[in-house]
This record gives sequence, C-alpha cells and structure tokens, in this order.
Amino acid sequence: MEFVISYDMRAPGFGASPRELYAAALDQCAWADDLGFDCVGLGEHHAAEDGYLPSPLVMAAAIAGRTRRLRLRPNALLAPLYDPLKLAEDLAVLQNLSEGRLEVVIGAGYRPAEFEMFGTHRDERRARYVETFEVLRKAWTGEAFEYRGRQVRVMPVPDPAPRLLLGGAHPAVARRAARIADGFYPPAGENWDIYRDACLSLGKPDPGPCKTLGPIFTHVSRDPEADWSRIAPHAAHCARSYAEWTVEAYGRAAGPFSAGVDIDDLRRSGAYQVLNPEQAVAMIRALGRDRTFILTPLLGGLDPRLAWQSLELFAREVWPHVRDLRD
Repeated sequence: MEFVISYDMRAPGFGASPRELYAAALDQCAWADDLGFDCVGLGEHHAAEDGYLPSPLVMAAAIAGRTRRLRLRPNALLAPLYDPLKLAEDLAVLQNLSEGRLEVVIGAGYRPAEFEMFGTHRDERRARYVETFEVLRKAWTGEAFEYRGRQVRVMPVPDPAPRLLLGGAHPAVARRAARIADGFYPPAGENWDIYRDACLSLGKPDPGPCKTLGPIFTHVSRDPEADWSRIAPHAAHCARSYAEWTVEAYGRAAGPFSAGVDIDDLRRSGAYQVLNPEQAVAMIRALGRDRTFILTPLLGGLDPRLAWQSLELFAREVWPHVRDLRD
C-alpha cells in the first residue's frame, strides 16, 4: 500500500485563510515524513476563486526543505501551460534540491479559462504534452539539442531524472503512457489493463496491478457525526467546484455529483470518510496492499486545528495497526 498526504490548497471564504493553510501544510508534510508516509500529492489549477494551488513546483520545493524521505508528486502538472524548456530547468533544480525525490504526473488540463490565461489553445493540449515529454528527455541529457529551430541546452542535469507519469483516464491515454511515459496515473484506475497490455506488447517490464485510490478524504475522530457537520460544507464546496468546471469544459456536468451536490449523498458516496479509529483501521486494512490510501487534511480550506486533531489521532491509534501494509 502507498500512503499519500495530499493538498490542493483551496481557501474558500468560509474556511481558513491561505496563510494559515500553507503554514499548516508544511508542518503536516513534516509530520507525514516523520511518521513514514510515502508521498505528497499536489494539485494544480489556475484562476480559481478559492485559490486552488497554481504553483505546485514552488510548493514542492518548500516541502522538500521540510522533509527527508517523502516523495514529491505534482499531480497533475498541466504541461500544456508551461514553456517546456523552463519547465525542464525548474524540475531539474527541484530534483537536485530534493535529492531525487521528485516524480511528476503530466496532465493535459481541461478548463478553457486556464488555456486562455496562458495564451495556449485547448485543442493543442495533446500535442503540447507529448512535446513536453520529448523536450524533458532531451533536456535532461545535458547535451545541446535543437528546439524549434534553436540550439538550446538545459542545465543542471537532474540526478537522477525524475520519473514522468502520464495522467488521464481514456484508453488512448493508457496506450500513449506505455509508449512515452515511465508510468500511468489514472484517477480511479481506469484502463489500467490496457496500459499493462501495451507495456508488455512493447517489451517493457510488467507494471503489475494498479494501486487504485482509496477514499479521497479520511478524517479520524472521536465524534464522527459532530466532525462531519463541520467538514461537510468543505467537501460540498470541492464537489460543486469540480462539477462546475466540467460544465465549463464540456458543456455539461460530469462525475459522481453531476446532478447536484447533496450533503447526505456526499457521505453515502464513500468518497468522504469520517470514522473513529477502530473503523479507520478496519477500512484501511480492507483496502489491501494494492491500493493507495490518501489523507487530505485541509480539504476545502478546513480549519487546521480540526485537521491536526485527526492527524494526531491517526498517528496514535490508527498508524500502528496499518503501517505493516506499506510497500
């Protein structure tokens, strides 16, 4: 099992302030590092009213300075919005700064407003992220190469080069990941069998089973019902926002809450778990080894004090009973 702590740094007006949330996130990453978690995941979006994290590489660098073992995983880095040469430089510096703990999930993006903001075209996103893979590979050799008619060279060389995963859910993306990436990162394990078969047909090593994600939010509490009443508005905010973004991108709502967000439905969905320690242990152990367990302690701008209560309870009464599941 992979244990991940995750942040997107949303700060809606009814939640904690951005300064509180960023300070808490760094402290919590240090906590996760000391406890023995495997990885920190960092989202990316732009021009979001709630301040959704727009600069995951800057944040990853700050986390690198507070941790020793935790892998740093921007997920997903919206490569079509970046200049690939500058991205190659920034990732190389971050990889060296973190002593080789960086792996990057490359995503295509989908919100039209983000492409407009950076002067790119949404219909070019596939070509742009494929180009990004090509440029990063050439750049990290340290040798000069031609890029759009120019001779360029990127230094320093990252040691080792970061793993590049391709994020997405479509079957074509799964097959593309086998060809151009070091791994595939589907949101819910979609089309992993297609990816695995494509790897084998290309003579690549068997990637094995997919570590599909467990609940997207787990909070450990002595009083789950009382805490859920405080958490529910934050969970609803996140669900509504994603539904609104799919309307913006595709002209219709998509996803599990496309018909609207009802607080009771959120709880019943299983995506948001608020459990006592014994229930949390049982849930995590039931997931099994071939899964990813995620803590999202600051979900939707959640009060860091409430988040810390959960993390401290997790460390005392859950972790000792589940840490044997780690890879």
